[in-house]
Amino acid sequence: MDLTDLTYEFCKGLPIDERFNLIDQLNRCSCSIPSNIAEGSGKRTKVHFAEFLTTSLSSAFEVETQLLICERRAYGSEDKLKECLELVIEIQKMIFNFREYILKSND
Repeated sequence: MDLTDLTYEFCKGLPIDERFNLIDQLNRCSCSIPSNIAEGSGKRTKVHFAEFLTTSLSSAFEVETQLLICERRAYGSEDKLKECLELVIEIQKMIFNFREYILKSND
């Protein structure tokens, strides 16, 4: 949820004409990451939970791609962008490792 907060803050500095494109997409994807983890944690099986972690990981890669687009277009604060990128990469690693742990503990 820290990434969601950072992303929303970063998006405040993006061009207004990106309101219905990058801004909307970044905000939705950043919300999708913790939402899928939360939803998956309530599932009956570890395999089911792992599927939601995979969806969450996919959203994290989508956020990274959109942030890289912002970087290429020189949108927003460089410092906030760097902070978002660093955090999303850390989150990707955490979700990946957690998913692997969940799947291995299913044995």
